[in-house]
Amino acid sequence: MIQFAMHDGVAVVTLDRPDRLNVFSGGMGAALGDAYARCDADDAVRAVVLTGAGRAFCAGADMSPAADSFAGPGERSGAGPRAFSASPVQPPAWAVRKPVIAAINGHAIGIGFTLAMQCDIRIVAEDAKLAIPQVRRGMVPDAQSHWTVPTATSRAVAADILLTGRTFRGGEALALGLASRALPADEVLPAAMEIARDIATNVHPVSAALTKRMLWADAGPDEVERLETAYHRILMGTEDAREGPRAWSQRRAPRWTGTVTGAWDRVRAAEAESAESSVQENK
Repeated sequence: MIQFAMHDGVAVVTLDRPDRLNVFSGGMGAALGDAYARCDADDAVRAVVLTGAGRAFCAGADMSPAADSFAGPGERSGAGPRAFSASPVQPPAWAVRKPVIAAINGHAIGIGFTLAMQCDIRIVAEDAKLAIPQVRRGMVPDAQSHWTVPTATSRAVAADILLTGRTFRGGEALALGLASRALPADEVLPAAMEIARDIATNVHPVSAALTKRMLWADAGPDEVERLETAYHRILMGTEDAREGPRAWSQRRAPRWTGTVTGAWDRVRAAEAESAESSVQENK
């Protein structure tokens, strides 16, 4: 269902059903969730690239009864209403504490595109067909796309894409703000890998995790300010905070020692302290 490979701190996760344009099934969703969890927990992974085998990224859901495309993690379609989930990949890409880059090398339809919208950065093939067509199928969009699409763009763009279910190309996705770059199909994965390798080489892993956490937070400016302050206090005075400027001045790659898993207890404690301070201020 998927292939997993590591290259110099970059995890490459490939949706691997090329004979069926990588259509999504319950098994693929479970495997993708396992791959994301592995990337989140492994400090050797510094960035993640998600792509598709062959000429498509993901052509949508496999709607055959045996596919269990929208079963909850570890569940099957006969287990009752609680088995169903419109967000069948857990954890989603936005919850992984590493930057996740979608290399949309070809068509991405339905859940194929809504899964890409959960990623941090999207590189798309110029001629790829893209759509979230569920309203044309008597359903509603999935994978938290009513949140991810307007968060990435605007409510106006989300209304255009989600309410019409229309098909558009990669070039328009760039114009709408749904993608970071639109390139010829054979340049998509190399471009995504170049970004991922740059992150793996130069970006502090804890800084990236905390910045991503704030980018995806459903928080207003006051809460963001509190989090920025809390996270600055975690990082200020550390060896890595000295190493970053030192490496820059010496024109070399930084040698980071801090890790996401090693810092996370302090992150949780800082967030709890920030939340308590906010409660006290509002009394």
